[in-house]
Amino acid sequence: MGTFCPERLDANPRGRHSAGVTSAPTSDGTPTAAPFASELLDRLTRRVGRGALLHVVEMAARPGEATPWPDWTPPQLRAAYAARGVSKPWRHQAEAAELAHRGDHLVIATGTASGKSLAYQLPVLSTLLTDPRATALYLSPTKALAADQLGSLTGLDLADVRPAGYDGDTPRDERDWARQHSRLVLTNPDMLHHGILPGHRGWASFLRRLRYVVIDECHSYRGVFGTHVAHVLRRLRRLTGPQVTFVLASATTGDPAGGATRLTGLPVRAVSVDGSPRAAVTFALWEPPLLPGGLDGQRRSALTEAADLLADTIIEGRRALAFVRSRRGAEVVARATAGILDEAVAGLGARVAAYRSGLLPEERRDIERRLRSGELLGVASTNALELGVDITGLDAVIMCGYPGTRASMWQQAGRAGRRGQDAVAVLIARDDPLDNYLVHHPDALFERPVEATVLDPTNPYVLGPQLCAAAAERPLTADDIDLFGGAVAAATVKQLVTDGALRRRPTGWYWTHRGRPDVDLRGSGGQVTIVESATGRLLGLADTASASYLLHPGAVYLHQGSPYLVETLDLESDVALVRAEAPDWSTHARDVTSLTVTGVRRYRDAGPVGLFLGDVQVTNQVVSYQRRRLSSREVIDTRPLDLPARNLRTVAVWFTASTASLAGAGIDIADTAGALHAAEHAAIGLLPLVATCDRWDIGGLSTVAHVDTDAPTVFVYDGQPGGAGFAERAYEVAPGWLTATRDTIAECGCATGCPSCVQSPKCGNGNNPLAKDAAISVLDVVLQALAGR
Repeated sequence: MGTFCPERLDANPRGRHSAGVTSAPTSDGTPTAAPFASELLDRLTRRVGRGALLHVVEMAARPGEATPWPDWTPPQLRAAYAARGVSKPWRHQAEAAELAHRGDHLVIATGTASGKSLAYQLPVLSTLLTDPRATALYLSPTKALAADQLGSLTGLDLADVRPAGYDGDTPRDERDWARQHSRLVLTNPDMLHHGILPGHRGWASFLRRLRYVVIDECHSYRGVFGTHVAHVLRRLRRLTGPQVTFVLASATTGDPAGGATRLTGLPVRAVSVDGSPRAAVTFALWEPPLLPGGLDGQRRSALTEAADLLADTIIEGRRALAFVRSRRGAEVVARATAGILDEAVAGLGARVAAYRSGLLPEERRDIERRLRSGELLGVASTNALELGVDITGLDAVIMCGYPGTRASMWQQAGRAGRRGQDAVAVLIARDDPLDNYLVHHPDALFERPVEATVLDPTNPYVLGPQLCAAAAERPLTADDIDLFGGAVAAATVKQLVTDGALRRRPTGWYWTHRGRPDVDLRGSGGQVTIVESATGRLLGLADTASASYLLHPGAVYLHQGSPYLVETLDLESDVALVRAEAPDWSTHARDVTSLTVTGVRRYRDAGPVGLFLGDVQVTNQVVSYQRRRLSSREVIDTRPLDLPARNLRTVAVWFTASTASLAGAGIDIADTAGALHAAEHAAIGLLPLVATCDRWDIGGLSTVAHVDTDAPTVFVYDGQPGGAGFAERAYEVAPGWLTATRDTIAECGCATGCPSCVQSPKCGNGNNPLAKDAAISVLDVVLQALAGR
């Protein structure tokens, strides 16, 4: 059988910018930066050494291009904007508003802080002010963004528009008022799916008069979540009339019109030429220095670097936002920053906070309020603050690790300089092959277009449940079959009838059960409530899918900088009990994974090498956790766990190499498992370079003799039921993907493998075994075979 070497799939925490840009590696002389940027970067390089600052890019300031208000803009709306200091719209705002006003579906795909809100508010509010019967619906991916937009609309003080929020945090009486009286409802896809569409009879008047649907930050709807949202929008369309115009807003993204068309199922035009002014931004790439006397290739923690830089920025009298990849990481950075600040100025640490999912609604709103007011000088946040919440006055953005896509990187960097002042953005590389590759190959960041949004409305694991949800709302008809995908939807409906989920009658297809279909848009599988055992106080929430990793018995859990120790995790009741405790160690879950091939979709025969795309079933179980000393990262011990296994049916890409070809390349049989394992880790780390994904969206497994291939094999699979399109993309661009993987390993300066090349932060086997040099040889064998050499 051989040794399985899996990389666990953990539910963690999941246009070109060339005009006016000059760049130069700092070894050739750092370009002249804005004074604040120069001061901050000089301070940083003096503290830890100039070698860590690898590259600096300057983006020059850009003037705006204003244009007159459209003739149809009501005087009271112009006056409301004038009271906010907006005398005229920017060119792209007026262009988008004109298209929407005449009924064209469109997507506004311009930069952060370019005023996309005004672009869609202008036609929507104008219509609501001139047509007393019209209604509009606003959708955002986060509650925070919807709340921010609600505050903006309420502040305009427009008579009879009556904007109202409608989400899981909205009290019952306010929900009833919104349904009965509001003409502009702000919600999210989850509430549309769980609340509005199932109760559409109570919303009949609102839906019948619906004129606009605004979909904000639409680039965030990707993968399986995006596919679910695409079908939620089709379910909405079948309950409204043809008079509805869809207006989407997106960060800069590749093929915005194509992505918006796939999302809505409608022909969508793109407005992507940005007419707004932009402040000058200095963008720096930073690699933490090697630890003196440390292990081979071990670098200073990116979290530590982020905390130091955030503290430096605040001490300089500036305001900053640090983006961190995980909930735990955000807590660690906030806590470390507060400690540094309190050493410098007593009490200053209180002006830093952590912002992440899982906080209670009142905690999130309080942090947002204090950040806007300036009471908070710094926040360490997950990507929860990446999306368009209006945070003004920030001087710097610190990215602790590449956020997974170039679109997200530019979105995060754009949070600084929102009042027109010059700003600085710093990308700190984590111990990760992709981060290592990007900071040493800046062209991959700055000279390539941003990614297109990936979603697949034909995914049967999404389409089937969504068709059941639609049928439960109103029986499906032949027109609905066309709306949901034509032949693919027809085949899916036929299977649902065979399975007994739907029943065919002369008037259509009917849902056969009493209750509603159980459809989870985000694939989280529910939430676990985190409770302090001594007091019964509710601390927060976590996805069920990640609970085994984050909240297993014995885990250290951080909440607003305070550590807690998990006493029990009850997955049947979805409750974790914790107690306040501050141990001098951290915890890291370990798991085991097995994989079965259930079908092959595509195959490339390259002699001794085979490249495959197909369906697999993955079984994963958390079996133990390590305790590591905080001061030294030393492993104290490994403790067993007894938690249930999880099964996942998904799509994978994999390659096989014959034993003879590996032996011919000089790979010792004793190193084969370590070579495949190392290649697997690096390939997963580099996949986000070619596919719109994050390494936490994908998993992998390697073995010297898989039972279904009878050969040394490396698998990389999508972490969503039914797949998310990532494996398909990897199969299509395998030579380029694996070449970047091979080069990253070869160019890394470590001797035997480190987190910057072949070690993984989520390895179920504790990064053992690994064979760096042999991994390069494995990839050489694969690439030469695929090239026909």
